[in-house]
Amino acid sequence: MDGADHNGMLVDNVSMVFTLPGGGSVHALNNVSMNLASGELMSVLGPSGCGKTTLLNIIAGFLAPTAGGVFLNGHQVTGPAAERGMVFQQGALFEWLDVRKNISFGPRMMGKPRKETNEKVEHLLNIVGLGDFGDKPVYQLSGGMQQRVALARCLANDPDVILMDEPLGALDALTREKMQGLVLKLWKETGKTIVLITHSVEEALFLGERLIVMAPRPGRIHREYRLPFAEQGLTMSPRDIKASAEFVDKREEILSMIWEMEEEIMGRADA
Repeated sequence: MDGADHNGMLVDNVSMVFTLPGGGSVHALNNVSMNLASGELMSVLGPSGCGKTTLLNIIAGFLAPTAGGVFLNGHQVTGPAAERGMVFQQGALFEWLDVRKNISFGPRMMGKPRKETNEKVEHLLNIVGLGDFGDKPVYQLSGGMQQRVALARCLANDPDVILMDEPLGALDALTREKMQGLVLKLWKETGKTIVLITHSVEEALFLGERLIVMAPRPGRIHREYRLPFAEQGLTMSPRDIKASAEFVDKREEILSMIWEMEEEIMGRADA
């Protein structure tokens, strides 16, 4: 694959080996390749230790791969940049600032005109359902509301790709389901490319227009699915989708796949 001519995002034969301080090494990823067109929503799933977060950190530019490369719209990723936005499990917000100042932080750092930034922030506050909370300090908000601020702050930088590392993992079940709906709404309204890592099979199925199941060690792509549920989630209730026979069948298939991998890992650990 030639990354230089590629539009969208290309992960091209990426491998990652970590050298341990006391000698020895961990082979975290092995020849991982994936190709995302602009505007696609991909979820990444797999047992613990399969290199999901390592892969996301390489795409973000926080880590340089041992081999292979990541290309975005024909340019090789060599470090962090505003074209790739990250949303973490805990919002990584500035708790002492109010909601509006958190969301405007990126554009302000980039020296964007104040009027344009203020208009963008008000628009994003409304999109994520925080129109009345702009003046509230972040520490006064619930976990779900803080994640809404984190999403809005990421969007304020207008990245091409949004990377999400377990963004809803710390939320209670009801808030999590509402936030899943918000992620789908933002995906459709903004046309952003989204890569989302999750430990939840149900979440990966519901949010992933494409879903990649990774196998450990070394981390590699085990199986890829193309799914209808993200598109359905824009118009149907999440409860109805998750109760459908097609959804339940896929969930059981993937759960069994991951259980088998987990058992194999445990077997190796016990050996």
